[in-house]
Amino acid sequence: MAEINLMDRYPRSKRPIEERGKLLTEEQRAISGQYGKEYFDGDRIYGYGGYYYHPRFWQDTVKRFRDYYNLPDNASILDVGCGKGFMLYDFKQLMPQCSITGIDISEYAITNAKEEVKSYLTLGNAKELPYPDNSFDLVICINTVHQLPPEECNQSIREIQRVTRGNAFMTVDSWRNEAEKEAMLKWFLTAKTFMSTEEWVQLFDEVGYKGDYYWFIAE
Repeated sequence: MAEINLMDRYPRSKRPIEERGKLLTEEQRAISGQYGKEYFDGDRIYGYGGYYYHPRFWQDTVKRFRDYYNLPDNASILDVGCGKGFMLYDFKQLMPQCSITGIDISEYAITNAKEEVKSYLTLGNAKELPYPDNSFDLVICINTVHQLPPEECNQSIREIQRVTRGNAFMTVDSWRNEAEKEAMLKWFLTAKTFMSTEEWVQLFDEVGYKGDYYWFIAE
């Protein structure tokens, strides 16, 4: 288990944290939490503000995953919280022989997934992954488990550990100091489990997670 930023090639932009903090209401957060059209393709206040495929987002990142984990050409890869399947599409472009699987709680995302990978995606919840033990060479979970309430979040991390053959990587909302915590509380839309980086590491140990991890910090 290691803290490592495997998302360092993913494009970053300056987030309007103060502006969102002033505008967000609990009603808007509730709408975002339905993970429907508003969350993916509605106004930016509800989520992505339009979630469309662009190669610059995932192509370099999937190369980073492949190289770091030394994945074989025929590796089996699971994306927990796969959205519209963009990362899996880029894995398949990079490694045509690989086996890809995605799961997401959003019926809208699955229905509107990239056509080339839609057949590999399943509607489901991260707290109960419908796969046998040790099914995948790599399990990736980007900004997903913290969207579950604490007990279900814990269970989802156990599930990720259960279905991987060894390699796993996740990112979670977190903070390293009070300023970052304040920013996160202004920025978050759908998270239900909030913890500092130290608390997350302690939780990973308690639930038996042995994979790698990094943080989404609101900044």
